Amino acid sequence: MGKKKRRMWPEVPEALPYPVPDNHTHLPLHPGEIPSPEGVRPSLQQQLQWAREVNIPKVITSACEVMDLNPALELAEAHPDQVRVSVAIHPNEAALHAGFTEKSPDGLEPKLEEYHSMSLDSAIGAVCDAAAHPLCVAIGETGLDYFRTAEPGREAQKQAFAAHCEIAKALDKPMQIHDRDAHADTISLLKTVGAPERTVFHCYSGDSEMAQILKENGWYASFAGPITYKANQGLRDALAVLPRELVLVETDAPYLTPEPHRGSPNGSYVMAHTVRFIAQQWEMPLEDACRQLAENTYRVYGKW
Repeated sequence: MGKKKRRMWPEVPEALPYPVPDNHTHLPLHPGEIPSPEGVRPSLQQQLQWAREVNIPKVITSACEVMDLNPALELAEAHPDQVRVSVAIHPNEAALHAGFTEKSPDGLEPKLEEYHSMSLDSAIGAVCDAAAHPLCVAIGETGLDYFRTAEPGREAQKQAFAAHCEIAKALDKPMQIHDRDAHADTISLLKTVGAPERTVFHCYSGDSEMAQILKENGWYASFAGPITYKANQGLRDALAVLPRELVLVETDAPYLTPEPHRGSPNGSYVMAHTVRFIAQQWEMPLEDACRQLAENTYRVYGKW
């Protein structure tokens, strides 16, 4: 049997003609991280440099585990011109903090860490503390995930989601939503508890019908690499429904790499491919599309 081929990091693409922020990524926070299937991950400094080179000069990194909250804020303090932070307890993490450790619907055992012994209330309290930091510009990613969390843990997800909504509204900060296989319940909860004024469906995965609901409520859809995949016509149909003013772009790195590098590791610099793809779908000049995406991003998160 042959050696498994190492997945290489994509080459740096041609620079965009106008700067566009990556509104949702996961920068490496812990020194020495080496994702084994991907080989050695480029350093944080290298990733930020590559992003600047392709005119993606600003990024928002999502810290959605308790152990990542303070390191993400420290990273932003070290790179205040380029990095801002979004903080939350991820929905799958919320279930573990609440003591629900059943196998996921696809049969996987949850990976328990020592910090999961912290109660869900205490974990949400840690988010409150982190959210008050001036370099925290959003609450998220929070929401519902019915793909990775079994039925018993879903009420804990809803409890955490509602609490994050209240934090975002109290601090007047936008909220980034993680919605996986839970579209109807996600929308229902937002309407029940009241969505924050600026609500973003991160890595949008709905169809054109759901996009119409976002349009009616003034909620934003942030598109990542999957919109470029041939099979995902539903995402492209959703993009066509949405007013251009409600569209954002992201990587969700190190995953969801766009074409032509699907299957390789992802970084903010690779988002240039997704931006070009959106411009093509909009049938507008690339620079105009960049300006639109940048204006939308700063309208949600503010400028830095």
